[in-house]
Amino acid sequence: MTEAPVNNTPFVLEGIVRLRCLQVTYNRTRMIVAPYILYTRNESLYTDAQIVSREGMLPREPKIATFKVDGLKEVSVLDRAFEIGEMFDPELDKYVGNTLMKVEPEA
Repeated sequence: MTEAPVNNTPFVLEGIVRLRCLQVTYNRTRMIVAPYILYTRNESLYTDAQIVSREGMLPREPKIATFKVDGLKEVSVLDRAFEIGEMFDPELDKYVGNTLMKVEPEA
């Protein structure tokens, strides 16, 4: 019996809008990520997020990774705020015309 697909989009959107980290499993790896943007590519949803921790370990250097939303498992929104990293550039070509939601700096 296969598991029914779970719609993770609302969790990703909540993380982006509220600037909250997500706990996810991606490719069997447990991670905490800070989602910056939700966009479409080839008719699929993707999020670019900064990896906060991987398997409980801090990354050696800050990195933004691309995650296919359908590939996220065991997603939950944490009560852990994040700040928008300087590496995030919402004007990248891959986002133009494809962005559904992105983080906005707090006023």
